Amino acid sequence: EVQLVESGGGLVQPGGSLRLSCVASGFTFGSYDMSWVRQAPGKGSEWVSTINSGDNSTYYTDSVKGRFTISRDNAKNTVYLEMNSLKPEDTAVYVCNLRIGNSDYWGQGTQVTVSS
Repeated sequence: EVQLVESGGGLVQPGGSLRLSCVASGFTFGSYDMSWVRQAPGKGSEWVSTINSGDNSTYYTDSVKGRFTISRDNAKNTVYLEMNSLKPEDTAVYVCNLRIGNSDYWGQGTQVTVSS
C-alpha cells in the first residue's frame, strides 16, 4: 500500500523559511518522480515542483523559482521541499504527490501559513 506522509509545515513570518518532508512507503521510491502540489484557501490545486527519479532533474512553477528547492534522499525514501523567502501568497496546504501509471497518490498534506 502506497503511503505518503508529509511534515514540517507551520506558521512563519514573511521572509522566513521552512523545510517540508514527505516520507514514502509501499513502492520502490527511487524509481519514481516525486512532486509537491499546493492548495491555497479558495483556490484550486497548483503544481509546485517535481524531481525526477533518474537524474534528479528538478522543475518548478515560476512563482517559486529561486526560492524553493526540491530534493530527495532515496536511502530514506524521503522527498524534501526547502522553502525560503516565503511570501503570504505561499500560504497553502502542501501535498506530496506520486504518479504510477494512470494512478495518482497523495499524502494528507501539511499546512504552511505565512503571516506577520
